[in-house]
Amino acid sequence: MATANDRYASARNLYRNLGVDTEKALETLDRFPISMHCWQGDDVIGFDREGSLTGGIQTTGNYPGRARTPQELMADLEKAYSLIPGRHRLNLHASYAIFDKGERPDRDAILPRHFRKWVAFAKKTGLAGIDFNPTYFSHPLAASGRTLSSPDEKVRSFWVRHTVACLRIAEYFAKELGTPSALNIWIPDGLKDVPADRSAPRAIYKKSLDEIFAVPYDRSLVEVTIESKLFGIGLESYTVGSHEFYMEYAAKNDLLCLLDSGHFHLSENVADKISSLLLFAPKIAFHVSRPVRWDSDHVIRQDDMLADIAREIVLAGPERVLLALDYFDASINRVAAWVLGMRNMQKSLLSALLLPNEKMSRLQESGDFTQLLVLQEEAKNYPSGDVWAEYCRRKGLPAREEWLAAVREYEKKVLSRRK
Repeated sequence: MATANDRYASARNLYRNLGVDTEKALETLDRFPISMHCWQGDDVIGFDREGSLTGGIQTTGNYPGRARTPQELMADLEKAYSLIPGRHRLNLHASYAIFDKGERPDRDAILPRHFRKWVAFAKKTGLAGIDFNPTYFSHPLAASGRTLSSPDEKVRSFWVRHTVACLRIAEYFAKELGTPSALNIWIPDGLKDVPADRSAPRAIYKKSLDEIFAVPYDRSLVEVTIESKLFGIGLESYTVGSHEFYMEYAAKNDLLCLLDSGHFHLSENVADKISSLLLFAPKIAFHVSRPVRWDSDHVIRQDDMLADIAREIVLAGPERVLLALDYFDASINRVAAWVLGMRNMQKSLLSALLLPNEKMSRLQESGDFTQLLVLQEEAKNYPSGDVWAEYCRRKGLPAREEWLAAVREYEKKVLSRRK
């Protein structure tokens, strides 16, 4: 019976004949840090206030074991990271501030010290960095469906101050951890029904962004990204932050566009946008989620959409795409959702790295579409799973579904006791 070493040796030879170096592929995969989103662990609730989610955000399901405290969330994150090969990042929302007893500042007054425990967690766990997001939802001043685009100056200026505070916190993360922090701006602003005026809210939003970025910040420490959306719950007809708005604003102000694969119509190929944007920008950012019918943020699968996204990211290179996951599924074990999604993203990246990309590009340029099609199809049945197994073996982790046993044990000993 063939051993794992035998299978990898066989796979390596097969790929060598295809013109692919599996060792180089594994080395490159190890340089793809993925920012894992904290909000999967507690259904996007956070710690800065009580109440249900609002602002186009909704989780479904009531699987037991949701993290209720910072300590529980950190424990769950640490368990998930322990089952994911490689060194990765953490993506935090501002609503995950950790306040001292008796302290409850509003979001426009949060400070770096309210996140010092997250920095300590990152250092303890050996994370590659922390990325950050202002939280414009689930707040009384977001109840109208307008934040940075609000015609109410009290509301608008509050969210401007919140964003500036988040810039300072992102700088703090970068200084503490020795790596730039991505600060991602996504607002839920929009309208449920057909708007009378699409331009006015966008003009107000532009004014808010101009005010925010007039405040000096260290661009070597903070990489600002701006994230578009097609529509959302309660915002079915119009969103202020459209893809076109952000694409133009980013280009004019030297910021990064962020594409979220769950924020476009299902008939759009989001992967196709990557190469276009990177012709005009040094980097982009990408949130990977899985839409079903519409923006539903399901755990990502190794489907055709993910394969296409991974290939475009691989062709761009790990240094040009800030890669993160963004989904929240409360119908399944939340730790398993993290691990499965992260590993699926890595497997898809590896599959893309194991393609004879240079050879296929030459075939396209020479017009040999017959051989190109054959190669694209036959490559799908090459043993990428054996190369993945070797990567996991080198990291001391199971390659296949055996990791679920560790999650089940954690569920039995820890998650099931949360009532």
